[in-house]
Amino acid sequence: MELVNWTELTNLRVIRKLSEIIRSRWNLGIAFTDVEGSIRAVPEGSVYEFDREMCQLVASSKEGFDACCATLKDVTLTLRDEHKDSNETPRPHWRTCHAGMIEVGVPIVIRGRYLGAVFVSGFIKKESGDSQKDEVVQLVRKFNVDTEAAKKSIQQVPVLGESNIDYLTELLELIVEEIVGFQTELYKKERRINQLNKELVTRYQYGNIIGKSRTMQDVYRLLDKISGSESTVMIQGENGTGKELVAKAVHYNGPRKDKIFVVQNCSAFNDNLLDSELFGHVKGSFTGAMGDKKGLFEVADGGTFFLDEIGEMSPTLQVKLLRVLQEGTFLPVGGTKPKKVDVRIIAATNRDLKKMVAKGEFREDLYYRVNVINVHLPSLRERRDDIPVLVEYFLQRQSERKKVPIKSISKRAMERLMDYDWPGNVRELENEIERLVVLAGDELAVGDDLLSQRIKAEVEREMLEGKKIAGRLPDAVEALERKMIYEELKKVRWNKTKAADTLGISRRNLIRKVAKYGLDQRKNRGGLDSLRDA
Repeated sequence: MELVNWTELTNLRVIRKLSEIIRSRWNLGIAFTDVEGSIRAVPEGSVYEFDREMCQLVASSKEGFDACCATLKDVTLTLRDEHKDSNETPRPHWRTCHAGMIEVGVPIVIRGRYLGAVFVSGFIKKESGDSQKDEVVQLVRKFNVDTEAAKKSIQQVPVLGESNIDYLTELLELIVEEIVGFQTELYKKERRINQLNKELVTRYQYGNIIGKSRTMQDVYRLLDKISGSESTVMIQGENGTGKELVAKAVHYNGPRKDKIFVVQNCSAFNDNLLDSELFGHVKGSFTGAMGDKKGLFEVADGGTFFLDEIGEMSPTLQVKLLRVLQEGTFLPVGGTKPKKVDVRIIAATNRDLKKMVAKGEFREDLYYRVNVINVHLPSLRERRDDIPVLVEYFLQRQSERKKVPIKSISKRAMERLMDYDWPGNVRELENEIERLVVLAGDELAVGDDLLSQRIKAEVEREMLEGKKIAGRLPDAVEALERKMIYEELKKVRWNKTKAADTLGISRRNLIRKVAKYGLDQRKNRGGLDSLRDA
């Protein structure tokens, strides 16, 4: 099983930017090898590309290409063996390759586990000078490279001094740091998902309301208490959180469960039509009133009336609703004789009624009448732990409806579903699962490639973008380096020894960089900062 999605890693913004810096400054490209030393994806594509003309000449033959791959594999396995036999922080490894040029690899170690390495190869050390170039020309002849072509190409091979080599190494270490951070977050999410799937709970459903998170358990306990009563209930929550499902659960678990349950969305009609819809009208009360009509309050007599989006009701209708709540009576449109009903009211809104009361948009006396018992439904982003349970439920329901085998969601797709903010809440998630089931066709496993573009785009923007880099290349690298050092120092409470170990640099080098970027906590701490400078 693949431990790392190399293509996804190389699409991280920071890694792409660092790769561009290396390419533009020295005409060198980076490559990745996995734990077995096999070449993996590079930022420019899915196969290794040789950036220098000399490397292309060597790799143009089968023998030369095999030699390139063998060298990378040998360095990778050497790094793996060094990590296996040592508990120290992994360090870069330098080697002269089969063609006489320098190759440097930095190991990728996550949670003590060696996963591969990142490489840059194909340059010459400055102190070696022309003698090294002559040696390269002689070495590449055994790979059927024409001598004249080799002499011409060797002039394009980058020659790096000690300071440039140190700079290049630091860039490679930054790439590894970004990979480690990204993979660590993925591991955390994977553990969380596995924990949620294995977690045994006594209750994950109330009627058709699905959820086993702590917030939903609190909602269930509240519903248990209120369902047996006759009190008016106010359900508040964003669109798509399942307010109507809660209203039905209250009704069908209460004393009126054998009576009618009536639903009306108060935003569906204008003021006049809603008046007629709720309270009915008498013949001739307005143009088109050809006969008497029962209102929904009369229809709901003895049962439960669910008024959705009550915050959209006009002040005039608020007065009539208040009278129903206080006296149980109302007047049909155009009527003169009051009608009496016995109705339990459950109201719902996605608006802040308290603020509306303060602005004079909603009657205060009505607010207290409808808000006897308040049920707050959390948004889906506030209960992400419920997403795996909901996904499983919707997959099963879609399977039953479409009469197809139950499909499963891949681990990566589930991670992305949990990362997304779901502005449309449970309703949006249900629609997304239905879409995935349709697009998957006969495939039983649903991959993240089928997810809606809005989900992939949002997740990539928020989680895969990394740190933004702009401006001149050296300035951009310094800005990135400064940010990474600062964030790591904060994380370890300014302990430079721990920070240096995590960042993969020496403590002396870290102290130098802290001074360079003005990050000395003793100078910047102020009266409230108690971070320790180790």
